[in-house]
Formats: sequence, C-alpha cells, structure tokens
Amino acid sequence: MRKPEILAPAGGFTCLQAALDAGADAVYFGLGTFNMRARSGVNFKEEDLPEISRRCRARGVKAYLALNAIMFEGETPSVEKTLVAAKPFVDAVIVSDWGVIALCKKHSVPYHVSTQMSVSNSESVRFLAREGASRVVLARECTLAEVAEIVRKGGIEIECFVHGAQCVAESGRCFMSHEAFGKSACRGECVQPCRRRYLVQAVDFFEDDDGNPVHESDTRFILEPRTVMSARDLCSLDFIPDLVAAGIASFKIEGRARNAEYVKTVVAAYRRAVDAVADGTWSQALAAELTTDVKRVFHREFSRGMYFGRPGADQFTSAENSLSSELKRHVGIVIDYFAKAGVAQVKIQDRALSVGDRVQIHGPTTGVAETTVRELRRDDLVLETAVRGEWATFTAPRCRVGDKVFAVENRNLESSGRRAGQGGQS
Repeated sequence: MRKPEILAPAGGFTCLQAALDAGADAVYFGLGTFNMRARSGVNFKEEDLPEISRRCRARGVKAYLALNAIMFEGETPSVEKTLVAAKPFVDAVIVSDWGVIALCKKHSVPYHVSTQMSVSNSESVRFLAREGASRVVLARECTLAEVAEIVRKGGIEIECFVHGAQCVAESGRCFMSHEAFGKSACRGECVQPCRRRYLVQAVDFFEDDDGNPVHESDTRFILEPRTVMSARDLCSLDFIPDLVAAGIASFKIEGRARNAEYVKTVVAAYRRAVDAVADGTWSQALAAELTTDVKRVFHREFSRGMYFGRPGADQFTSAENSLSSELKRHVGIVIDYFAKAGVAQVKIQDRALSVGDRVQIHGPTTGVAETTVRELRRDDLVLETAVRGEWATFTAPRCRVGDKVFAVENRNLESSGRRAGQGGQS
C-alpha cells in the first residue's frame, strides 16, 4: 500500500521551517498574486524562490506553487512571468484556470489541478490527464467511496484535503464576498462573510383582518446558532487508515493563513498517523491522542467533512472562532543566543516571563522551538519573574536574534468559550 505524501501549507519562512521540521513530504505556497490567499499577507516573493527550493531540496521535500486564482484578460504576461521564474525552483504548480494550464503546457511546467476546478468524477480526471495534468485535487464534496473509485479509474495521482477549514460553497467557489464587499474569493480576496453572525429583519408587512400590520419595521431576529453558514473544520485523524486504503497520493492540510505553531502541530500529528498506519501501529487510542494535540491550536468544531455523506445541519459550527485549548501570549524577542551554553537572552516587551512558563520561539530559520523555563537569570541574579522593559536569560533550543518569544497558556474554555474562541488565531 502506497504511503501518501503529507502536504503542508507555508505562508512564510517560519511556517516553511515548521513544516519541514514536523516531517512534511511537500509544501505549497503562494507568491502574493494569482492564488487563493492573495489578500492574506501570507505569501512569499519571487526572490524567495531559491531559498525555498534550497531548504526543501536539502530535506528531500517537494515544493508546489499555488497559481490557482482565475486569470483575467490582460494578465497573461504577468502570470507567464511568474511561471517562468518559478519553474527552476518548484516541482509543480497548482492551477484552476485553463489559460494557466495552457501556459504550463507551453513552458513544460508540471501542474496539479486545484480543488477550485471542482473535479468530482473519474471521467474529468482522465480528461485532465490527457491534457497533461500529473495530479488532481478533488472537490471536497466527494465521499470516501467516490474518492476510492476515482483513484481506481482516474489513472493519475489524486490529492485530497484531510484537515483544516472548509468553505460553505462548492469547492470554495463562492461569490458572496464579491457580491457584498467587492472582494472575490476566486481571486484569493475572500473576507469570509460566511463566518459572521446575521440579523434577519422583515421587509414585508402582513395585515390582519382589520388591515393592521402584524409586525412593525423594527422586527428583527438574530440567527442562531451564531454562524449559520460557517462550516466546521475537517479533521481526518480518526479515519486515516480508510484514506490510505483509498489510494490517495497526497494528504493536503489547509492553512496557509495559519501560524507556524498550527503548521508544526498539525503536520506532526498527520506524520505520526500516516507512519503508524504504514508500520501497523495505528489505533483509535493514537487517533484520540493526536486529535487532542491538534485541538491545542486554531480550530473550529471538527467534522469528518463529506467523506461519509453529503453535508447536513451537523456540518455547521456554532462557534464564532477558534476553540483551541491553548493560546500564546507575546513575551518579547531574542536579542542574543549563546550557542556553547545553549542560552537565549530575551528582551521582555509584553507579557512577563516566569520560571515554569512553557515558551515557544518562532523565527524564519528557527521555525518553532519549544521549551520550559527552568531557571531565569540576569547576569548573576536569579529571577522568579522578568517584566516588561527587562531582559533575562534561560536555557533554550537553538534560536536567532530577532526571533519572537511567546508564553503558551492553557485556555479556560468554560469562560472564554462562551463566545466560542473570541480573539481568533492566537
């Protein structure tokens, strides 16, 4: 049975390093335009391509460039320029526009068909294979039985999402953001109106037998649950063996707009799950353990997506935002690192740092490093706590000047959860 690729999101160098350290087999990323996260600020630049390639190839990890937004008339030269610049540094590009496919064929660039094309049957897969596609990312609406049949009949690699946010629209092709705010989801600009709470107000006024209005113009209803169009997040950890058995070539993790902690935690969980299936040690107990792990970072209520049936009311979340069991508080930045002693010197800028705190250090080269503060010092002075404006040293994994330091806290979902994760990604 073929071991599937674990494909991780990378919205910047810190996330890229976190994905590599967590055991990703491949990463996907954008270059600022013509991808489905164009507005999120989590994209690389063309000049970053050599470094992305260097890091990935040093680990034997594949790099895929997302060019999966629709292309308008007049934009061909810009997209073609990006494609040609990326070709030496990537293993494939992810596309959804036939014009971009034509450019890939023109320049002999391997391409994967994005889920944005809503491919949901083997006939479409075979057609795309004849057009030169080397992989198809199926529509998220496909059931597991359908996926297995498409894999069997399609003739090329099939990629499926296994974790992360899901869109209420078919394969994410939504027009609501554009209609309401002039920001097109199909151009990577979605402002996610589906995640918001809504108010219904009557605009027609029925009359009783005497001609009197039954309700006034200020009659309003707040829709409950809070988010009536907000889909639950996908989590596949408890049925990974079924996905492997279906013959899926690549397990895709959503989250290019997520932080490095999310990337490292989720990729590591799926790495363990896939490896356990391969060596025969997978169990429901392991799945439960790994699910608890991924609940530490950003997530909405979990579901099994549509792998076991089309969506119903149970596919929608009642949470406004993240239900993570942990959150991070910014402490400060690394101002020096003493490699021989394995000690970091940190300038405290926000939250105080105390002995016993669990901390994470994030940086473009460091990725995500984690440790517990066992001893806190300032020169010869032993501290219990260092506060804003002070500096302190503690034993830490290898990190770099300028890296950000965070304290990790357990979250009280009893109180903060009343608003279901108010505060967003931590």
